[in-house]
Amino acid sequence: MLSQSQRSAILQLRAQGIPIREISRVMKLSRAAIRKVLAAQSADLPPLIRSEKAEAYRCEILDLMARCNGNLVRVHEELKVLGADLSYPALTAFCRRHGIGQKPKLPAGHYHFEPGEELQHDTSPHYADIGGKKRSLQIASAVLCYSRMIFIECYPTFQRFDCKIFLTDALVYFGGSAKRVMIDNTHVVVLHGTGRAMIPVPEMDAFAERFGFHFAAHELGDANRSARVERPFDFIQNNFFAGRVFSSWEDLNQQALQWCETANGKYKKTIRAAPRELFAVERLHLQPLPVWIPEVYRLHERVVDIEAYIHLHSSRYSVPIDWIGRRVEVRETKNRIHIQLNARHSVSHPRAPTGESHYSTLPEHRPPRGQKTQRPAPAEQQAVLATAPELAGYVAALKQQGKSNFTLALRQLLRMLREYPRPSVLSATAEAGRYGLYDMHRLERMILRRIANEYFLLDESKGPSDE
Repeated sequence: MLSQSQRSAILQLRAQGIPIREISRVMKLSRAAIRKVLAAQSADLPPLIRSEKAEAYRCEILDLMARCNGNLVRVHEELKVLGADLSYPALTAFCRRHGIGQKPKLPAGHYHFEPGEELQHDTSPHYADIGGKKRSLQIASAVLCYSRMIFIECYPTFQRFDCKIFLTDALVYFGGSAKRVMIDNTHVVVLHGTGRAMIPVPEMDAFAERFGFHFAAHELGDANRSARVERPFDFIQNNFFAGRVFSSWEDLNQQALQWCETANGKYKKTIRAAPRELFAVERLHLQPLPVWIPEVYRLHERVVDIEAYIHLHSSRYSVPIDWIGRRVEVRETKNRIHIQLNARHSVSHPRAPTGESHYSTLPEHRPPRGQKTQRPAPAEQQAVLATAPELAGYVAALKQQGKSNFTLALRQLLRMLREYPRPSVLSATAEAGRYGLYDMHRLERMILRRIANEYFLLDESKGPSDE
């Protein structure tokens, strides 16, 4: 089909008196095509009039679109059941031309940002080879909107604690913070509401106040508002992760930092400069960082188990053996786990990645191989010896019997010390020790027999009338 410009040229040449044969030679067109244009005497393209196979099934298509929830594959299957000789591409082309089930396309907007005005933050899921295993991770990205400076880090999960760690690292990397941080209505930051009505969690609001910025969220469905951070994710997944393997999470984030340095120094056609060149201007407009940036941490309370470990996020961390059964405070930071019993006693471990089962045992918390572990004496044993130190030998012999009710026997012995006269208890215990008697019920009968003979004596010389 001849274009409109060709048709106009044919009409102009003919108006100048040039023969049809010459026009055909110059424009390399057939004389029949030229005669059709001259007969129409118009440069407009003739309307394309032809029947469409799907036109006969318009009503059925509209009905099936509603019943199949707009799924054209199901609509095509149902049309074939009705006997329609119609291909799937013909159906989709018909629906496109007539606007059936099609959303109107809107042009993307253009946003202008002043230096230091906005930083956009978002996350995206991905898979990577870490330590020889394919693991799921979350890519956290932050982009300064004016200079397009980018900073990324990867996390096994992305919770509020991880978000504060990432934003702290990003702001330190940029050397300051923008006035506004744009997010995508994530529950990590949002307490309730969306878009302009979004209200952040008080914890995150206090965090933003520390660095001198405020959180903002774009309206639902308006992903173009966060295009500065949304668009680079495809580049990150297909450039940074392509062909790379990582020995650990630390290695992954170290390579990510090096990749950011390289990417921020490359020339970009869209801004006609390298991000680092524009950052030299934007850095002057960033909010200065606080003089002191406290380390982000998360507090937990744990009770030390019988193996002298505390449990945290599927991992176990060792503590001194004499902490068994004690309640401790666990402070979790980006790279360390600090376990504190009191102000003078604390231990620290490297933090294992969230979600991974890991044992962390410090050498000083376990005796050398072959050396027995000296566990602390039970509280009942300490109470018995504190009340009557003379019973140390009897208690040691009682423990050597290997009975499973050793603690129960100590409780009974402690009760007898508190309820019965001390001399009777000590005398009966000494006699029981000589004969190897360690049954607490028999020992109690021996004590009661002594009490009856020593404390409840009657004067038989006096009769009943004398009293």
